Amino acid sequence: MTPQKRLFDIALALLLMAVLALPFALLLLVLLVKDGRPLFYVSERMRAPGRPFALWKLRTMTVVVSDSGVSGGDKASRVTPTGRMLRRARLDEIPQLWNVLRGDMSFVGPRPPLRIYVERFPDLYARVLQSRPGITGLASLHYHRHEAWILAQCRTAAETDAAYSRRCVPAKAKLDLIYQQNQSLCLDLKLIAQTGFGVLLRPFFRKRAE
Repeated sequence: MTPQKRLFDIALALLLMAVLALPFALLLLVLLVKDGRPLFYVSERMRAPGRPFALWKLRTMTVVVSDSGVSGGDKASRVTPTGRMLRRARLDEIPQLWNVLRGDMSFVGPRPPLRIYVERFPDLYARVLQSRPGITGLASLHYHRHEAWILAQCRTAAETDAAYSRRCVPAKAKLDLIYQQNQSLCLDLKLIAQTGFGVLLRPFFRKRAE
């Protein structure tokens, strides 16, 4: 990561934290009343091979102590009504501003993978994770819906794991490596803007589709 990219991440994270402080506090209060505790979901992810960190998100599912792996159709029944709303608007990812400020993540980069997949595909992730993991990125924008559709068809944890390993990991890695080869501040700004517009305009397009 270049010093310019790191400085941009810190400045934007601090700005968004200041702007979102009050709305986020109100959101936490609503979640506490509707879904109770815990409010946050903390998951181990990999910043680089052999370098784990704690990824913070708002909790969107009912708690299961033995939960592991990516989310597929086998976990769909555990997503709460408020959790679905949070995921659609990507509000569940607001706590990752803390990860960006700590330096675990950037605003733009590959989505931080679970340890199991980094260990399963060490050569691939050794290349992909040369870029610091991000909140959004090329793969997030252009493959997320297709990935969600693939995983939604899975009815067991084994099916989800197999589909993610066989179909999602290689496709996302290809896009992440394209980003890595072309990374620049201008590209980061473009991807952040596309992410923001996508979140803001999604309800409009959903209404039009109905």
